Order: sequence, then structure tokens, then C-alpha cells
Amino acid sequence: MEKVRKLTSEKGVMIFSKSTCCLCYAVHMLFQELRIKPYVHEIDHDPDGKEIEKALSRMGCSGPLPAVFIGGELVGSTNEVMSLHLSGSLVQLLKPYQNLS
Repeated sequence: MEKVRKLTSEKGVMIFSKSTCCLCYAVHMLFQELRIKPYVHEIDHDPDGKEIEKALSRMGCSGPLPAVFIGGELVGSTNEVMSLHLSGSLVQLLKPYQNLS
């Protein structure tokens, strides 16, 4: 769990993902369309991937991946991100991170 906390505190917009997950890809593409460059951590390429997945679950990520963090806070998975986007709230959360490298 410490690795997850460290990564999410260092990165403004963070997506824990799997390289073969189409929902992860869709969320990543949404952020790119909103001019956000999220840090994407592919847990299937990380030797600690299983532990990261367990830690995300313990932190409250109830759905499957992706697990999206903004400003160090867990936003959720695809459903939560899309709900925020449809309500117009996602753009406000992401505003501080637009056009940052």
C-alpha cells in the first residue's frame, strides 16, 4: 500500500491500469482529449502488480481497473470518472493539471 500512496502523492493525475484493459484505455484517451497527461502505471508490467491491486481494493477502489487518482485522492474507476465527466465536475477537478508535462 505504501507504493500506491507514494506514487499517487507524487503525481497530479495517476491511473493504475493494465495494458490489455479497454476501459483503462478509454479513460486514458478521455484525459488526453481534456489536455491532461496522466501518469499511467501498468500494474501488469510491475512485479508488485498483485499487491498494488490488493492495496487499491483496500483503499476503496471497488470496481475493476482503472483506478484513477487526482491530486492524491482516489476518484474511482471508469464509472465514477465518466459520471464526473457527464456532470461537468471532472473538468473542474483536472483544471490545475491541464497542459502540464
